[in-house]
Order: sequence, then structure tokens, then C-alpha cells
Amino acid sequence: MDLKQLEYFVRVAELGSFTRAAVALDVAQPALSRQVRLLEVELRQNLLTRNGRGAVATEAGKLLLEHGRGILHQVERAREELGRVRGALAGRVAIGLPPSVAKVMAVPLIREFRQRMPDATLSISESLSAGMQESLATGRLDIAVLYNAAPSPDIELTHLMEEPLYLVQRHAGAGAPPARPRAIALRDVAAVPLVIPSRPNAIRMLVETELAAIGCRPNVALEIDGVAAMLDLVADGAGSAILSRNAVATSAHAGGFAVRPIGTPPLRSKLLLAMSSQRPATLTQKAMLQLMQELAPRLLAERRV
Repeated sequence: MDLKQLEYFVRVAELGSFTRAAVALDVAQPALSRQVRLLEVELRQNLLTRNGRGAVATEAGKLLLEHGRGILHQVERAREELGRVRGALAGRVAIGLPPSVAKVMAVPLIREFRQRMPDATLSISESLSAGMQESLATGRLDIAVLYNAAPSPDIELTHLMEEPLYLVQRHAGAGAPPARPRAIALRDVAAVPLVIPSRPNAIRMLVETELAAIGCRPNVALEIDGVAAMLDLVADGAGSAILSRNAVATSAHAGGFAVRPIGTPPLRSKLLLAMSSQRPATLTQKAMLQLMQELAPRLLAERRV
């Protein structure tokens, strides 16, 4: 059995599409289809049912998918073990970070990764939590930092830290901002016009859930995805935002905002490290997970705005 053919089949079965698998593997779709077909001929089994919507694993395909993941994992482990003989971890790790976290964490994380694992390769992508959960399931990501992720049989979650959320408003006028902006009760947040991401953004869902718990609902002025765009709209007077202090501190115009604590009850967002439960972690991935657990609390410690 050819390992490349097996890898191609596993990716097609996971993504449910030859087109998406070809993009993920960076191979031409005809070549991908041909290799999967050769594997089916060798095994004398139809592994995939092709249809207009993509490709679905047959019963034989589901069985091979289960074994194939294990085989490919063992091959990766073998490469890592050989790398350890040379005194270093090897292999590739793909991680996903929310944009506000990436701005603070990406560069120091890459620097430390290169020092500790010079023979390994690292890929970092920015995305929202919902998109990263899908990428974990399909194998495009190995590790992701997620906001307020719900428990799922498909992913393993490790608590990383909690971030207080703040009401971010435009400064009322010229002059120096107040040293300690006045706190606002969660119930009073319901009356404030909000510039907020669309569902199923993690902060949006948290705000709605916590307000619903006290019998309120958010006053949504505008829905927009992207921290930079949200802050631009707040600066333009379109409304207020609910964000972490780090999200505001990384803005080029951080000094133009009043960041008000939200209390009674406080609004806190959970940051979690997530990995797929369908694939055992390689040694390199475990080392990366430990590195992120070490660095994140220090890098994401709140900075003054």
C-alpha cells in the first residue's frame, strides 16, 4: 500500500471533496483522483461514493479511514523518533490563532519554536473560533486557540486562561483619557448600542448568553466581523464594542478609546487550547502544546490602553 495514496484518500474522506483535498494537499485534482482510484483497484474495494456534492466514504472506506489515520500517525512518529536520535524534534505543526491573540503571540511563539525545535516546521493561520474548529476536524490544523469552545467528542480542550471583557467606547472629547474609566453593570450594557460580530462568533454568543441569564438582550447597532473594523466603527461613533483589553491595545489608535470594566456579574471569556480527538498527537505537537501553555499567560497578560 502506497503511503501517498493512503494520505490522499484520508484527506479526501475527511474533507468530503476531491476539490478541497486537492487544495489542502497542493496537488492537481486529476492526479489526486487517479491515485485514490489506484488504491481502490489495489484493495479491490470502492472506498468513496462520488456524487455531485463531493465524496462520501463507503463502509470499506470508513474502515480504511480509521486504520489510515493510525498508519499515517505512526509514520510521523517514526520520523520524529529518528529526529530525536539526532537530538531534535522534527515534523510539522499547524496552529490557528484568533486575530487578537495572533497579534500579541505569533512573533514570540515563532521565535521560541525555532529555538526549541529547529528541525520542525510551523504553520500559523488566523481565523475565528468556528472556522478553526472545522479546520481541526478536517486536519488542516493540529492545535487551535479557541474562545469559549463547547465540549465536543471531536476535540480535546485544555484550559489556557481567562480574559476579562470590556466595553470599548470612543473618548467623549479631547484631552487625556481618565485613568480609571467607570465600570458598567452587565444589565446596563444591554442599553448600549453595540458594534458586535455576527453569530456564531464566540464573544457574540457569550454576550447573548450572559445577558439572557439576567433577562436582557443586546442592543445590536451593527454586525461586523474583524477587530480592526469594529474599532474603526467605534472610533467613528457607530456604537460600542465588547472586547478584551489586548484586542484594543494592539490597535494603532488604542489611546482613542475608553475601556470600561464590565461587572456585576463580570464578563469573562475563556481561552482554550484545542486538538482533534480523532488523531493522536505527535511528540512535536505535544511539545508545541506545552510551549503555548508556557507562553500564553505571559504574552496575553493585560496591557494598559
